[in-house]
Amino acid sequence: MRAVAQRLIGVDVGGTKISVAVLEDGRLSEPVLTPTETAGADALVTQLMAAARAAGPADAIGFGVPSVIDFATGTARSSVNIPLRGVPLRNIMTETLGMPAFVDNDATVAALAEAFDDELRPLAHTLVMLTVGTGVGGGIVIDGHIHRGATGAAAEIGHMIVGARLQDGAPPPSRPPRPESLEGVAAGRALDRLGREQGFPDGRAVVEAAKAGDATARDCVRILGERLGIGIANLVHVLDPDLVVIGGGVSNAGELLLEPASRVARCYMLEGVGDRTDIRLARYGPQAGVRGAALLARQELRLRRET
Repeated sequence: MRAVAQRLIGVDVGGTKISVAVLEDGRLSEPVLTPTETAGADALVTQLMAAARAAGPADAIGFGVPSVIDFATGTARSSVNIPLRGVPLRNIMTETLGMPAFVDNDATVAALAEAFDDELRPLAHTLVMLTVGTGVGGGIVIDGHIHRGATGAAAEIGHMIVGARLQDGAPPPSRPPRPESLEGVAAGRALDRLGREQGFPDGRAVVEAAKAGDATARDCVRILGERLGIGIANLVHVLDPDLVVIGGGVSNAGELLLEPASRVARCYMLEGVGDRTDIRLARYGPQAGVRGAALLARQELRLRRET
């Protein structure tokens, strides 16, 4: 028997823009984009309420935010680029909008989007996603469900230490992102640095030049991809996933990034590990976050009805 159609709102909250779309019968509407209000928590919450109401009535709403989230309350324990630290966003939105609201990390919900096909069928038993943008985020989906860990902070992949010099013991700790972390060496900011050393204004210019065939730019992207590959090898050793997906703005480099990342990852994998792991680019691009936020609402609404 066919399930009753649901109307679900997804909201992807970024440091510069908010994306809102509606998911109905597996189809995502064209996202509506607005600049993010960052003057303070009250202003941002008011903006999110208005954006949700403008999307119309729905069965539930999901939010993806660049924060470490306590999922039970939808409260950001720490927040990057947006003023939401300590704000119980889930409770506020549920009460104000009159519909179930759910909040999770933005990279985590993007992983949820990549874990299902257009017909909302699961693609893999275990999926790991890396979002390579200004920083490096990530998400883990197992059997179609987000893996959050004990505190909800699972898959802070960018803060995995991949380049520490340990000859004399551990180096002195520093504020994140630490230079020895995957985010420190393989995020968009690292590509900015590589590009400036070669005369490019920023990482975006590097990617565009690389796609146009510039050899120097391609070498910058190769270096970043190989660094990313080290992180992927570590993830495969821990999780042995069916699927590793690379998304985020830097993934616009396409195969120029994927090839060195995949090649190096496989060179560093222990023999017999990762033999069934497929490493590929994300399918939904900039819509992964908003689609995943809507899927979060769908999944949590279903779990609520089953219990």
